[in-house]
Amino acid sequence: MAARTDVFIVGGGPAGLAAAIAARKKGFDVVVADGASAPIEKACGEGLMPDTLSVLRQLGVEIGGEDGFQFSGIRFLEGATCVDACFPHGVGVGVRRPLLHKKLIQVAEVLGVNLLWNTPATGISEEGVHAGGRYIRSRWIVGADGFSSLVAKWSGLDAALRSSRRFARQIHYSVAPWSEFVEIYWGKDSQAYITPVGKHEVCVVMMCHDSHARMEDLLEEHRALVAHLSHADITTTERGAVTAMHKLSRVTRGNVILIGDASGGVDAITGEGLRLGFEQAFALAEALEADDLRIYERRHGAMARRSEWVGRLMLLLGGRPELRRRTMSAFSKSPELFAEMLATHAGQSSPRRLAATGARLSWKILTAERGE
Repeated sequence: MAARTDVFIVGGGPAGLAAAIAARKKGFDVVVADGASAPIEKACGEGLMPDTLSVLRQLGVEIGGEDGFQFSGIRFLEGATCVDACFPHGVGVGVRRPLLHKKLIQVAEVLGVNLLWNTPATGISEEGVHAGGRYIRSRWIVGADGFSSLVAKWSGLDAALRSSRRFARQIHYSVAPWSEFVEIYWGKDSQAYITPVGKHEVCVVMMCHDSHARMEDLLEEHRALVAHLSHADITTTERGAVTAMHKLSRVTRGNVILIGDASGGVDAITGEGLRLGFEQAFALAEALEADDLRIYERRHGAMARRSEWVGRLMLLLGGRPELRRRTMSAFSKSPELFAEMLATHAGQSSPRRLAATGARLSWKILTAERGE
């Protein structure tokens, strides 16, 4: 391997690989280093929204129903209340994370990205990266090493403007999907995020604020879900992860750039982390081509706004039972509001319609509070 490259990416997860693919398509020499072996597992919801699939196609990665399980939209459930809506256009696909990772790796390899697995980065300087006992000079250094990024710390970019942390636990069950939707079950202290990922498998992710909570105890909050899983076999070991709603004051400094969860993120319940990382990859490649990281800095902030709105709403609903009750009641009485929120979440609505929907939802919640 050459001792010099144009772009050195620390972190070989989906965001890092997307950045490598986008930069390589612009003609840059790219090295990706990760301390893990491929494919990389991660506790996540595994549901790809229609706009996420669209961005993946732009990267050269095709995900179809044969790779997992197609879903039509999103469903919220709390007690006896159930609201759902289909995506205005297209479908989503639930797909196991290792398969998605393999597909990204295949595209990166075809394009000539230099992939270094089992090669942890141990430090950076203005001119390069220390990784795997070697020093590789690089014009640009990209931190794609996730939440609590070492690259962010080493470069002084780890100052968060705001942060909200929760804990996720993931496990898979061998059972035929019972719904055409990704389902979110709301409980007193947790949310359950159910994604069909195959004809005979579903992914269950539990999210809460208690780092010591056990999966079996959290499931007890969701009796309707337990009824679906009571006779199903567990097919994977339980995995845990930290999920955070956080924003950084800057995502570039000198020749260092952050991408994906390393650059800030939304709570996992939004299902938006992958889409953001993939879109950031294209913005980054354009900034590198123009040799102007200010382009990336500006576009990065604009990209996150839609997901931040949805993320803040979801966290509010998770932490305030009475607000959640009134919101679910409003959605139940006016299902078009839930459909519009989903369209916004899926990138299939305009900012003006989002503002109008937010105003209508607020009014419905207020009238629900007064019993009107």
